[in-house]
Amino acid sequence: MDKAHIESILFHAWSIKTSSKWTHSNPAKGQCSVTALVIQDLFDGEIVKTAAPEGWHFYNIIEGERLDFTASQFKEALLYEDLPSSRKEALTDTSAKQYEELRMRVLLSLDSSILLS
Repeated sequence: MDKAHIESILFHAWSIKTSSKWTHSNPAKGQCSVTALVIQDLFDGEIVKTAAPEGWHFYNIIEGERLDFTASQFKEALLYEDLPSSRKEALTDTSAKQYEELRMRVLLSLDSSILLS
């Protein structure tokens, strides 16, 4: 997995359609659960959570490495707890429509990047 490439794809895939909290100035805002779900679709691993100022914050652990692609939404660094979570719990923090939108955008971007290489 090329983390920088995935970060770029996510940055361009996030929108108001993938999180109602999205803004131009903070595109990662509210994208944590939907992003954690899509990343697990692509790379397996675990969905975990930690307490954040506005509630639970979801992210992934893949092959022992913490991957938080939405950490930039916070002004201050989080104190990661890596508490066990699940797809079911992450889905309660988003909608099926938002999940499908992000999943489709990411998959299309990955397909395009494979074709261009």
